[in-house]
Amino acid sequence: MSYAPRVFSGIEVVPLRDAVGPMGPALRRPLRDILTGGSDDDWAAVPEEQWVLHFRCYLLRGRTGRPVLVDTGVGAAGSPASSWAPAPGHLIGELAAAGVAPRDVGTVVFTHLHSDHASGAVLEGVPAFPDARHVVQGAEVDWIEKSGPNPILERVLRPLTGLVDTVEGEAEVIPGVHVVPAPGHTPGHQVVRVGPLTLTGDAVLHPVQLVNPSIRYAHDEDPGQAAATRRELLDAVRARGGLIGTAHFTEPFTELGG
Repeated sequence: MSYAPRVFSGIEVVPLRDAVGPMGPALRRPLRDILTGGSDDDWAAVPEEQWVLHFRCYLLRGRTGRPVLVDTGVGAAGSPASSWAPAPGHLIGELAAAGVAPRDVGTVVFTHLHSDHASGAVLEGVPAFPDARHVVQGAEVDWIEKSGPNPILERVLRPLTGLVDTVEGEAEVIPGVHVVPAPGHTPGHQVVRVGPLTLTGDAVLHPVQLVNPSIRYAHDEDPGQAAATRRELLDAVRARGGLIGTAHFTEPFTELGG
């Protein structure tokens, strides 16, 4: 495992580093062209370097029951994410290092269905976690299905037929673990709350958005809604004196405090 696990409200949270690397050439642009609306003072508060993404999933283990996997990474070579992200990912090896085989996973939570978060759910055309229910917001599935033929629909959702559990709004996944809608990055984006910890998916993409949540990301489906969601989410975490677990920051956990 790349990082030591931490325990929150009785749930062990294990960060899993699926991949590390910059965006592909088609998406590689100056950082301030990707993240817009910030001032020089905002950027002065964080290192401004080439954006090397960490593609991270999380394993959640309660005292009893089967583990939960949050997001499934970039997938194998040739996956829907491989045109721009550093595939193949290492999720299966990271799980093995944590003592978990694919059939051990009882629940997969998709924060959303962008390719770098969902491609690893299917390997060689079959479900990678065949005994798991796959939890996703109904609004996210509707968005993908209404987008016309696309790789996520054909190569992820279709092979998962019968394993997808759509939820509407906040839901408890296992005791102590809740999914909560956080739309904007995608229509059905959700975050995962474990006691004081919030796993943010892509509601927060870069540390500069902690300085100024209004900074917009070029690949948000609805940048205005995403910014409003991000501000509300971060305010709520700070009010609880909590912390976030991010998908793309260099380090998995970031303390926000009160």
